[in-house]
Amino acid sequence: MPSEGYVRFALANRRFLAFGFLMALGSSFGQTYFIGVFGPGLRAEFGLSHGDWGLVFMAGTLASAAVLPWTGRLIDRLDLRVFTAAAFVGLAAACFLTAIAGHVAVLVIAIFGLRQFGQGLMTHTSGASMVRYFDANRGKAISLASVGFSAGQTVLPFAAVAVIAVAGWRSTYAAMGVFLLVAALPVALWLLKGHGERHRRHLDVLARPASDNAVGRQWTAAEVLRDPRFYVLLVGIEAPAFIGTALFFHHLHLADVKGWSHAWITGNYIVHAAAVLATMLVAGRLVDRLGALRLVPLHLLPLGFGLVVVATFDAAPWASLYLFAMGVTLGLAFTSVGALWAEMYGVRHIGAIKSLVSSALVFASALGPLFMGALIDAGVAMEDICLIFAAYVIVGTAAIWAALRNVARRRA
Repeated sequence: MPSEGYVRFALANRRFLAFGFLMALGSSFGQTYFIGVFGPGLRAEFGLSHGDWGLVFMAGTLASAAVLPWTGRLIDRLDLRVFTAAAFVGLAAACFLTAIAGHVAVLVIAIFGLRQFGQGLMTHTSGASMVRYFDANRGKAISLASVGFSAGQTVLPFAAVAVIAVAGWRSTYAAMGVFLLVAALPVALWLLKGHGERHRRHLDVLARPASDNAVGRQWTAAEVLRDPRFYVLLVGIEAPAFIGTALFFHHLHLADVKGWSHAWITGNYIVHAAAVLATMLVAGRLVDRLGALRLVPLHLLPLGFGLVVVATFDAAPWASLYLFAMGVTLGLAFTSVGALWAEMYGVRHIGAIKSLVSSALVFASALGPLFMGALIDAGVAMEDICLIFAAYVIVGTAAIWAALRNVARRRA
């Protein structure tokens, strides 16, 4: 089936694409940028320093990363409707647990739930379902569904701050749990109406010999773990999660060092979200035309440019360019990296394969804030930290080129 234009494709598949969008949007409840707005209230309630709060966040995130390879692969075995319901119920339970937490140990468990079911399984469900059930238009499907990430980042933190100001952080988390169960879950299941027939068609396609991808077979997760290219790729693929999460977690400190107001840097998040959105829509077409293998080696370069900008300039307008450049990298990552695993390893076991990747990314997102915080505590200048991150971008780009070089030649 040839690649279609965005409008025709979106209209023809509006319900399933809306499902992918909703899952991406729902992941916001477990993302760093959303949990971060509850930080002041949580620290005050439990008497946590900035470092203590960082350790609580890291502990819950690392636990989620450790479990995700097993929970994520269940999407290959369970009906998507059952898997989706479990993700929503788990995320709602984590919201309720956060709302009633009376001890730091309970808070760690709650953060684990938010990260596991929100950042982990909601994100995983959105990406895996788009990759699995679309082929010629895979890039556009991923990009359209991933608009949910930009929408969540743009709207939900602001909304949460407003509700917290009126009702407090505990009542806000309780309200989120109710919303997930009463409103979001029924809508998600309605959007999956008729999914059984879609899955049967997918299985019929896989049963045909011609359905194998260009590498000649459908890899299992165990085979991927024995592929050295996978580990070399992860060196670069993890860079946006490691660097981006670290910077967002410490953005207010960056603003203080640069002399930017907190309102200015957080207000520029809309620039970041717009860059992510625009890049995803363009990259979706490019993935369908050129393939992810040609785009992924380029996706870290805008991030490297943005880091050099921050390291070099102090004037407030440069924050906009920095966040725009980071957004371009994330937009490319959402779309091209999401499609890469299907192009390299096939789609039969894509849930298990993507859960391995998701676990690695969650792990990187946990270490990034801790690493950057340690550098700040050691007195390393923010400019030097950005240059260290830029050096990582160079190493990561080289690793991706090395890992994909032979694959790209076979595809040419």
